[in-house]
Amino acid sequence: MDPFPSDDPVALFALWLKDAEASELNDPNAAALATAGPAGAPSVRMVLVKRVDTRGFCFFTNAESQKGCELAANPQAALCFHWKSLRRQVRVAGPVSPLPDAEVDAYFHSRSRRSQVGAAVSQQSRPLASRETLEEAVSGFEAEHPGEIPRPGYWRGYLIRAERIEFWRDGPDRLHDRLRFVRAGTGWQATRLFP
Repeated sequence: MDPFPSDDPVALFALWLKDAEASELNDPNAAALATAGPAGAPSVRMVLVKRVDTRGFCFFTNAESQKGCELAANPQAALCFHWKSLRRQVRVAGPVSPLPDAEVDAYFHSRSRRSQVGAAVSQQSRPLASRETLEEAVSGFEAEHPGEIPRPGYWRGYLIRAERIEFWRDGPDRLHDRLRFVRAGTGWQATRLFP
C-alpha cells in the first residue's frame, strides 16, 4: 500500500491526521513548534495546531510569550507532528503571519469559559510569584467579567504558510519512507528522500 496516497500535501496531511485522531490517546493535533529569536538561538515547545487548510497551519497563543516575541522578531517557524502509535511524523516549515482578528475572535470564544479566563490573566512566560497568585487573578477576573470574556489584545492567531512539508513513515530495518513537498509557484514539487 502506498504510504503517500496523494500528491497534494495538505490533503495527505488531512488523511494522516484522521488516522492519528483514531489512534492517538491525546491531542493528535499536538506539534513541536520551533522558533528563533533575533540572534538565531532556537527554541521549541508543544502547541496545538487548531486548523490546517490551503493557507497553512494555524495555532493560537499569547503574543507577549517567548514564542510570540520570537515570531515578532523572526517570523519563521517549523512544526513537527509525531504520531508514535502510527510510527509517522510530519515536518512543516515556512513564514509566519498573524491571522485576521475576526478569525481569532471566533476561535477564542469557541473555547471553554475557563480557558478564555486563563488566557486573559496569564502573563505567559513571565515569572509567577506563586500558584495562589494565579488562582487569585483568575477569581478576580471572573468576578469582574460575569458575561462574555473579552479577548485580550495580546492573544493572537498565527498562520505558518508552509514552504516545505515532509512526511516520514517508519520502515523495517530503518528503511523509512520519506517524501518532501516544496512549494513551487501555485503547486508543489515532491521529492522522495533517502531514509
